Amino acid sequence: MPCPALPEGFDFTDPDLYQSRVPLPEFAQLRRTAPVWWNAQPHGIAGFDDDGYWVVTRHEDVKEVSTKPDIFSAHLNTSIIRFHPSMTRDQIDVQKLIMLNMDPPEHTRVRQIVQRGFTPRAIRALEDALRDRAAKIVAEARRRGSGDFVTDIACELPLQAIAELIGIPQDDRARIFDWSNKMIAYDDPELAITEEVGTNAAMELISYAMNLAADRKECPAKDIVSRLVAAEDEGNLGSDEFGFFVLLLAVAGNETTRNAITHGMHAFLTHPEQWELYKRERPDTAAEEIVRWATPVVSFQRTATRDTTLGGARIAKGQRVGIFYSSANNDPEVFDHPESFDITRDPNPHLGFGGGGPHFCLGKSLAVLEINLIFQAIADAMPDISLTGAPRRLRSAWLNGVKELRVQYG
Repeated sequence: MPCPALPEGFDFTDPDLYQSRVPLPEFAQLRRTAPVWWNAQPHGIAGFDDDGYWVVTRHEDVKEVSTKPDIFSAHLNTSIIRFHPSMTRDQIDVQKLIMLNMDPPEHTRVRQIVQRGFTPRAIRALEDALRDRAAKIVAEARRRGSGDFVTDIACELPLQAIAELIGIPQDDRARIFDWSNKMIAYDDPELAITEEVGTNAAMELISYAMNLAADRKECPAKDIVSRLVAAEDEGNLGSDEFGFFVLLLAVAGNETTRNAITHGMHAFLTHPEQWELYKRERPDTAAEEIVRWATPVVSFQRTATRDTTLGGARIAKGQRVGIFYSSANNDPEVFDHPESFDITRDPNPHLGFGGGGPHFCLGKSLAVLEINLIFQAIADAMPDISLTGAPRRLRSAWLNGVKELRVQYG
């Protein structure tokens, strides 16, 4: 295979890169020439005591890493591929309490408890409330005439869905939203969020959730929190475990769905024939294509627990392995014309909810419901929505985020 012709020092986790674009041409080059490629880095730049990581670009290889937790661990160095260089090892290790950063069998125990809250019945029970909420969000935005789609529309429904799910009172919801924003914004200097502010926000959210759990343990109610922390004769989450679960929900459930909705709207407005098709037919396949197109999480990582091979590359024990969903979801071996936004795409085996295995997205059905409900509300109430500016992207090493999208609501 020929070597990839990437510029000296190119880094697939460079937050400055993602502030301008997702490196789809470079991913395509790696898939053709070096599908598992060593990305050298200055020592410690990602917060780890090493000099780089492997970039896994093909759909089949991302799936392989995702489904072999005995070889590729989420726990050893967490799933986050790049922290700020100032992060201490102790700060990184604290994050191992989050389910995202666990391996079986501990991950299996926690997930079996948590998934009580994500049964089809539990999600269906939210649908009417979320449909009403989606209609109100869109009606309120329409009254403004124009504005920022991210803050006016995309932000609100994912936050409300999580708050409904775990029974957070309406008066407290704005605080949850503020904390979750601060936790993921540390790479973007415009948002003026320091690592310390992000850490403090995380601690406040965990403390809030732990207090909620303690209340329910003392006085159980007929809600999800009680089922997770106070169910009789079943395994329960401790208050601290529940706190870290809410932390995960606030980022994994809130940020990702918000960015999928924003990228989806931008895709519709830059592919007007798809918006016309959606308004006319409302295909069930639309939400999955929006997630494939957006791929809100560019990458997570695993760490090799032993020497192994993948895609022709020899990976040493202890090396970090980046699984790049943005590349896998544009793999022409799997998708016909992946560069096309096609809301009728079927089948659509994208990895936007993960590559399978133990960490497949627990909230997939909730995310799909939210995406469907918000776009149905937009198509009903503001069919002539139009762009008035280019998206302004979030500076992040692993999130495909948009912080502003100016639109005319029509």
